[in-house]
Amino acid sequence: MKKLFTAMMALALVFAFGKANACTNFLITKGASTDGSCMISYAADSHVLYGELYHYPAADHEPGAMRDVYDWDGGAYLGQIPEVAHTYNVVGNMNEWQVAIGETTYGGIEALWGGQGVIDYGSLIYITLQRATNAREAIKIMGELVYNYGYVSEGESFSICDTEECWILEMIGKGKENKGAVWVARRIPDGYVSGHANQARITTFPLASRKCKTSITFKNIDKLLKDKNIDCVYADDVISFAKEMKLYNGPDDKFSFSDVYNPVTFDGARFCDLRVWAMFNKVTDNMNEYWGYATGRDIQRVQPYTANMCQTPDNFPTNRMPLWVKPNKQVSVLDMMDFMRDHLEGTELDMSKDFGAGPFHCPYRWRPMDWEVDGVTYVHERTTATQQTGFSFVAQSRGYNPFGIIWFGVDDTDNCVYCPMYTCMAEIPESYREGNGSMSEWSETSAFWTFSQMSNWAYTKYNYIHPEIRKRQREMETKWVEKLVPELDKKVEAIKGRDGQVLEMTRFSCNAANELCASWKRFYHELFMKYMDGNLNTAQPTKPGSKYTPIKSEHPKYSDEYYRILIEKTGDKYKAY
Repeated sequence: MKKLFTAMMALALVFAFGKANACTNFLITKGASTDGSCMISYAADSHVLYGELYHYPAADHEPGAMRDVYDWDGGAYLGQIPEVAHTYNVVGNMNEWQVAIGETTYGGIEALWGGQGVIDYGSLIYITLQRATNAREAIKIMGELVYNYGYVSEGESFSICDTEECWILEMIGKGKENKGAVWVARRIPDGYVSGHANQARITTFPLASRKCKTSITFKNIDKLLKDKNIDCVYADDVISFAKEMKLYNGPDDKFSFSDVYNPVTFDGARFCDLRVWAMFNKVTDNMNEYWGYATGRDIQRVQPYTANMCQTPDNFPTNRMPLWVKPNKQVSVLDMMDFMRDHLEGTELDMSKDFGAGPFHCPYRWRPMDWEVDGVTYVHERTTATQQTGFSFVAQSRGYNPFGIIWFGVDDTDNCVYCPMYTCMAEIPESYREGNGSMSEWSETSAFWTFSQMSNWAYTKYNYIHPEIRKRQREMETKWVEKLVPELDKKVEAIKGRDGQVLEMTRFSCNAANELCASWKRFYHELFMKYMDGNLNTAQPTKPGSKYTPIKSEHPKYSDEYYRILIEKTGDKYKAY
C-alpha cells in the first residue's frame, strides 16, 4: 500500500440523498422463474439521465488496437486500454451471448473513492459485456480490468446473469493513493431470488483459506471457469486491506463486506434495503420479522455503531435481511416488470394513503427526500418506482432459446411499457436510439420524452389517469410476452442462417418500439383531452346529421379526507352561510 489511512479517517457514507439512492436491481435464478429463464432487472435512476438504448455492434480489432475509456456518468475521458481481437454485440446492458449486467451505487467509505486508474463502473459494465460469453467469464474479466487498469468509482453492487446463473458482485476502490479494488462475488443458489438497491448486501462469505471447496480468491480465478461448484470468489486482499486501513478488527471468518465497507445506517436501510424488502415480501413469507430493520427503526447491534471507528463483529447488525430468499411460487417476466413498479403498496408506508399524496392519491414526493420542520428531520420514502428513472429493463436470459431479450423501458417504471429488444439485433429503433433527443433537446420521435410527458400528466390526477395507463400497459406487455414473442421465436427457428434470423428479430424489435412510441403519443393526446382543466371529458354518441361529437364534462371532486383536512386548516374561511 502506498499510504495507510489513520484511525481518524473520515468514514463518510454516501447514502443520504444523492447518487447513492439511485437504482434498483432484482435477480431471479432459472429455478425460480416460470420458464427457466435467468432474469435481472435494473432501474437507472437519475434526475439528469436521458433514457436511450445503447448499442455496441460486434467488431474485429487489429493487433495492438487501443480502446478509449470514458466516464459513463459525465463523459470525461479516462484513458486507454488494449482492445481484444473481437467484441460482441451489446444491446443496452445485455449481449448476444445473453450475458446481462446491472448495478446500484452504494457509495460506502468516501476515503476509498477515486482510486488510480481508468475504469469507472459504467465502462466496467460495457467493456465486460463486449468481451464475456457467460457470467463467470464476466466476473473474471471485471476482476482483471480493475486489477490491471485501476478502479475510479464509488462502491458498487453488480447483478450478473447468463442463461444458467445469477451472481452478485460487490466492489469498492482503494482510495486515491492505491490502484485496484476489493470485491466479493457470490452466486445466487438456483431456485432463489435476490436484490440490491444502493446498500451493499454481501455480509460474511465462505473463505478459501478455510479449505472451502466452493470458494476461491482472485489469484485462482481460472478455477471459476473450470469448476461449476465454485459459488464464491473474492479479491485476495479484501480482508487484509480492511485491516490494514483500520476499517476492521476481528477474525477473518466474521468479516462482513457490507458492514465494513458500507456500514448500514438509517438511510441505508430505509431508503435502500426497504426496496429489496418490498420485492421479497411479494414472493415469500415471514418478511415482517425484518420490517424493523428495513424501515431503519430497529437496526439491532450488540454495540452501538459510530462512524469514524474501526468496525468489529459486535458493531454489525444482527437482524439484517438474507441475501437471497426462496419464493413461494415461480416468477414470470410480467411479475418482474411489476416488481419494478412498487410504491410500498400494502404497507403502512404506502405513499398513496397519506395527506402527502394530495387529493388524487399520487404515490410520489418531489425531492429533496429529507425535510425539516421546527428542528425535527423527516423523510419521504424512496420506492422502487420513482419519477427520476432514465431507463429500466428486465433482462431475460433464455436457456431454451439461443436469443435473449432485454425488455426495455424509459422514464418512470410505473408508467413505462417494457418493449422486447432482441440482443442480437443489428440496429436500434429510432425512438430509443442514442442522439434522438437529450435532457436539453426535445424530440417528437423520442420514447423518453413521450413517456415522460405521459408520466407527468398522470401525476396531476393519479387515481384517475394511472389506472388507464396501467390497463393499456398490461395489455401490451401481456400480448408481447404471451403471443407475439412466442410467435416470432417459432418464425425465427424456421429461418435458415443466422443473418436471416438477426434481420427478422431486428425488424420485429424496431417495429415494436417505434409503433409503441407512436401509439403512446396518441394515447397521451386522448388522456390529455379527457382530463384537461380538472374535468373528466368523455365523447358521447354523435346524433344523426350532426357534424360535432358531443362531450360530456364531469367534475370529479376531491376526496372527503382532503376536504376534512382543508376545513381543519382553514376553519370557517370557506364555509357557505
